[in-house]
Amino acid sequence: MHFWRRLLGRGRGRRQTVLVVFLVAAILLLGRHAVRRQPVSEVESWLRDADRIPKDEYNTLLLERADRQSAWPNYAGSKWRATFEQQRELNQVVKAALLRRSKRTAPDNEILWAQRRLQVKAATKYAWDAYAHDAFGSDEYHPLSRRGENMTQAGVGYFIADVLDTLLLTGLTDEYKRGRDYLASTLTFDQPGAVSLFETTIRVLGGLLSAYHWSGETDTKLLHLADELGGRLAWSFDTETGIPPETAQLRPSGKPHAFTSSTAEVATLQLEFKYLAKLTGKQQYRKYVDRIMDVMFKAPKYDGLAPIYMDATSGKFSGNEIRLGSRGDSYYEYLLKQWLQTRQSEPAFHAEYEAAMEGVKKYLVTVSPNQKLTYVGEIQQATSDTPHFNPKMDHLVCFLAGNLALGATKGRALSDIPPAQLSARNREDLILARELADTCMHMYLDTKTGLSPELVYFRHTDPVTGKEIEFNKDDQLVLPEGDILARSGDRHSLLRPETVESLFVLWSITGEEKWREYGWRIFTAIEKWAKLPAGGYTSLRDITAVPPPREDKMETFFVSETLKYLYLLFSDPGSVPLTHYVFNTEAHPLPQFSWD
Repeated sequence: MHFWRRLLGRGRGRRQTVLVVFLVAAILLLGRHAVRRQPVSEVESWLRDADRIPKDEYNTLLLERADRQSAWPNYAGSKWRATFEQQRELNQVVKAALLRRSKRTAPDNEILWAQRRLQVKAATKYAWDAYAHDAFGSDEYHPLSRRGENMTQAGVGYFIADVLDTLLLTGLTDEYKRGRDYLASTLTFDQPGAVSLFETTIRVLGGLLSAYHWSGETDTKLLHLADELGGRLAWSFDTETGIPPETAQLRPSGKPHAFTSSTAEVATLQLEFKYLAKLTGKQQYRKYVDRIMDVMFKAPKYDGLAPIYMDATSGKFSGNEIRLGSRGDSYYEYLLKQWLQTRQSEPAFHAEYEAAMEGVKKYLVTVSPNQKLTYVGEIQQATSDTPHFNPKMDHLVCFLAGNLALGATKGRALSDIPPAQLSARNREDLILARELADTCMHMYLDTKTGLSPELVYFRHTDPVTGKEIEFNKDDQLVLPEGDILARSGDRHSLLRPETVESLFVLWSITGEEKWREYGWRIFTAIEKWAKLPAGGYTSLRDITAVPPPREDKMETFFVSETLKYLYLLFSDPGSVPLTHYVFNTEAHPLPQFSWD
């Protein structure tokens, strides 16, 4: 101020006035230049792209899908597409993720989630303690009768191997040591008996490999057990086509005989045997499971969709049903995860995955009439010219929400991805993932207990007649206009993990708090209805009844998967980063690696 007063006070001539005006203009001009030249932050640059909806690119994708020759000329298909409103909602999710990145501050409620995480840890200990007290060393646990049961005469470590990494990841180190020491000192696979190749691979072999990794990759006893088991199970691969039978002999002799095998079961051995090959250097393990995939890749499909059985003698798919529930689910899951496991170095798996998801969107995805719930149905009579759409969805299908999100970003958080790098297909997959997850949550929240039935049907309009298919109103979860139907024989709950698995993946990728809140509601319902006062948890026979009657079984996957995913859902996403790990179908996190 003194400077300007002195300047203006010295004479009143025209030169001084011109000089002042010139100086002020120069300062203002320089200031504007300075503002313009200030570097725009990375996040600010990304935020400018977050409102973009790639309409032309998406319309091209839809046209290509429609123009592709139909697997069934007389089948209308689902004609699902992401709406403009869903595109805009996704943009808001992306912007919120980027804004959280720009603040770089921990959420205000992390103390709350830490407390909830501790409650899941306590539930894990509660389940383990009951098993350890009543049935330690047994393959299965029956908490009502407080006894164990083995699948073979001596047992195969089914329960302990499956839950071992959950104990480690939740910080139950004493419990982990007891389970680990039992396996190391007592378990032997040199015994007579037949086991499920699929279940033993994903639970026991996968559990041993995960525990070996998460304990520091120094526990050679665990690796030795995994190698021994892998060697015995590998006998099943020595068939004419390489397609194994569904059961494996622990003391094999002669050649195995396979006739018809489940599609999902023979296509869900690869992550485990490939990682075993990486750790042991025994490449034969990899060759066995790669041979299975070679046969499956060559077998004719229906626009990327595979029937739920394989003919092991011909190497072709068989059966009339196509679904992403039982006997189909993890075939699609492992197409993506095999590509991710070896750091995206084997593009054939990704190509098959994308072709399959195109088929899913074209033929299986539809929306219910009243609640507008997006779901994945099934195809029956697939070998005929006029297949039948079945509006049925297993709880198992809820894995797909997480898988779609995982495939869209390759495990990266939206806060780490420039919005312009999300293709129209990536965006569509994220939208479908969020919609499916919401539907799966309705399967919980629309029941009286807050727990989902094993499978549901949806109200559906026949595309040919335009009339709604008749249904029993007693099956409706919500009256009078509810779309979800649970038939009397389908109302049981095994406390399955697929929904909380997808909630964990969606939370890790989007950062949306609602996925955690959904998980908390599931956990509180489990605590309320499935927890036994005497110890442990039970499956439930009818989740529409209050209180629901109990089943005398605590599935190993309740501890191995459901509680593990809940614990990770309430943890920092970096505790098991999806950019570095793939979860096998039994929730055992295995590290990504390169063959060289």
